[in-house]
Amino acid sequence: MTTSFTLSRRGFLVLSGMGLMLAGCSTVGILTPTPGATDQTEAALPIVNELRRRNGLSALSAVNPARKAAAVQAVRMAKAGEMQHLIGLGDSFYNRMKDSDVTLPAAENIASGQHEVDRAVQAWIDSPKHLKNMLGSYSGLGVAVAQASDGRPYWSMILSS
Repeated sequence: MTTSFTLSRRGFLVLSGMGLMLAGCSTVGILTPTPGATDQTEAALPIVNELRRRNGLSALSAVNPARKAAAVQAVRMAKAGEMQHLIGLGDSFYNRMKDSDVTLPAAENIASGQHEVDRAVQAWIDSPKHLKNMLGSYSGLGVAVAQASDGRPYWSMILSS
């Protein structure tokens, strides 16, 4: 036995409207954890903001795209077992930021070997180029760490506009 279903114009519009309502219910504002990475943004934020305050700069805010990009980069480095901004042929900072919806311009600080967030942030403060990034004209922050198979931690900080 077959049944036919005829959809009236009004029924079509009602169903279409329901579909649009459901499409609007997204999880854009929710950070989806990156397997293998630990988000350290909330722990790093007060340290970085105190540094910026002492230098007369506005505070940064934790933003999900920067958090995601930091987590992805930390995992990439941990898997590769090397601290590098670019890993593999065709790697692109611009494309990584675009894939994570990071607002440009953006900057990335990376570190390896520090087992606590305050030590990673201090390593960046002690490096003139990394310090310059943290004191740049940014408003967003994301920080993550991932452990390599040998237990070595790899850190990534993304500063975004």
